[in-house]
Amino acid sequence: MKHVISALVENQPGVLAHIAGMFAARGFNIDSLVVGRTEDPVLSRMTIVVIGDDKTLEQVRKQLGKIVTVVKVRDFADVEYVERDLMLIRVHTSPEKRPEVLALVDLFRGRVVDVARTSILVELSGPEKKLEAFMDLVRPYGIREVARTGIIAMQRGGQGQGRKDDDEEE
Repeated sequence: MKHVISALVENQPGVLAHIAGMFAARGFNIDSLVVGRTEDPVLSRMTIVVIGDDKTLEQVRKQLGKIVTVVKVRDFADVEYVERDLMLIRVHTSPEKRPEVLALVDLFRGRVVDVARTSILVELSGPEKKLEAFMDLVRPYGIREVARTGIIAMQRGGQGQGRKDDDEEE
């Protein structure tokens, strides 16, 4: 089962290595990991996707919580959240098939960001399932290259992931 976890961490050197090392040392596999600055320059948000059962997730959350540079950990399992993944995908397009591929790009609300003689480079964002569905549909044309950011997520509604620990029950 896929679990999406968000960790608010101190923005300082070595934090990513420390957290990645914790996962590796305990045999937890990271399916996706994205790190970026937040509205507060001293904090970064890590979005970590882990594949495993509830017991694995509980272990991950506990271990993350023990790391000094981790300010707060949130599991999105029991809350409504929005997730997005960004993908760049180069698809083979012969001149005869290009209109078909462009129709798929349009259907998925993608954007062509580069055109070459025998391929197009498409930017597509959305939930992971949307990106996977697009890849399945263009695979017969020939996928030449794919780059993805990994999943980012935020809880729906007005609740954020600030420093306070008094909103744990959300």
